[in-house]
Amino acid sequence: MKELFLFPEKTFVNSFVFPTSLYMKQREHSSKNIPISILLPQEEMLEVATRKHNLYIGIPKETSFQENRVALVPDAVSVLVNNGHRVVIETNAGKMSNFQDNEYSEAGADIAHSPEEVYKADIILKVAPPSEKEIELIRPKQILLSTLQLSTQSDSYMRSLMNKRVTAIAYGWVQDKEGIYPVIRAMGEIAGSASILIAAEYLSNVNNGPGLILGGISGISPTEVVILGAGTVGEFAARAAIGLGATVKIFDNSLYKLRRIQTALGRRVFTSVIQPRVLQKHLKTADVVIGAIRATKGRTPCVVSEEMVKDMKDGSVIVDVSIDEGGCFETSQVTNHAQPIFRKHGVIHYCVPNIPSRVSRTASYAFSTVFGPLIMRIADFGSVDRMLKQDAGFRKGIYIYNGMLTNKYLGELFNIPAKDINLLLAAF
Repeated sequence: MKELFLFPEKTFVNSFVFPTSLYMKQREHSSKNIPISILLPQEEMLEVATRKHNLYIGIPKETSFQENRVALVPDAVSVLVNNGHRVVIETNAGKMSNFQDNEYSEAGADIAHSPEEVYKADIILKVAPPSEKEIELIRPKQILLSTLQLSTQSDSYMRSLMNKRVTAIAYGWVQDKEGIYPVIRAMGEIAGSASILIAAEYLSNVNNGPGLILGGISGISPTEVVILGAGTVGEFAARAAIGLGATVKIFDNSLYKLRRIQTALGRRVFTSVIQPRVLQKHLKTADVVIGAIRATKGRTPCVVSEEMVKDMKDGSVIVDVSIDEGGCFETSQVTNHAQPIFRKHGVIHYCVPNIPSRVSRTASYAFSTVFGPLIMRIADFGSVDRMLKQDAGFRKGIYIYNGMLTNKYLGELFNIPAKDINLLLAAF
């Protein structure tokens, strides 16, 4: 009969019978003074959930020229307030989107009668970037969530924000889990659909156009629409044009995007990479040309020369949606909603930078579908810093962190040293 070795004190540890073989092994190596606790089962360390934090959110009235949108609609404010967050909104901030102050107050928001009151909040939510005057109202360590319009910024503007030691996030650069830019996509869907409706207006006699209906009717050749860019704007412009019966031709330098848009549209449409001679040939017969090329960094590439525009039909319409980032037509010049068009070489040019602001109520709802859940996620993480550490897509949007520039491209553009956001977050 084999000898049975038992523990000197206990045979059971945490309801676990200690194996005899391990005990014998411990006896064999006792000269090495290995503590028996190493061989015992260890307790599992469970993650402690982050404590939810109530946020203080300020929504100032937009002061940018012809900016009619608002960052949150009353329905989204109601959800935030019911979850314990405080929202203060400047009086008449939603007026241009047909949202009244009483709708916000009934949703639980505090109505501020001056921007100074709004800028006491911890998080400032804006559609357009803050003006120089608004930057003066920003407090140190504040969180600023707005767009960043590179075409209108300067190095002094960036330094003013940095001196305030803010954390600034460009919502247009924030990505979701699938790598999609949700705000850019939402505004792109609106701009794409609206661009075709705008072109239809200027083809009619009412606006001194050639008197064409955009689309086609039985027995008459349909109007021809050329779309430059196969992204979100291009896709929704194509959907609207096809729905009206127009002939659609799409150009892009990415074969992947051209294949994807064919699949998205569910039909075979004319597609081509951008080659000057091929493009010029099809511009000559186009009734409408939509510029929907998005810049990967910096300015939108100019793909249509002035000579190409000269060869276009008299009375044809150009809608340059890319004018926000410089435009993709050599003849493009920034216009506004009050005077949206000009004629050059007989071609009507529509170059308003902020097309979604034409339909501000719809655009504001689109913003809220992104900003509302985003604010809730920040609260769930407990702070913006924690969310930045754990959400790579959200981290993509940051360009100033505690007063330090973190975007490499902006650093090169404005000749300001940029620091790696990952290293900064590791230090805090």
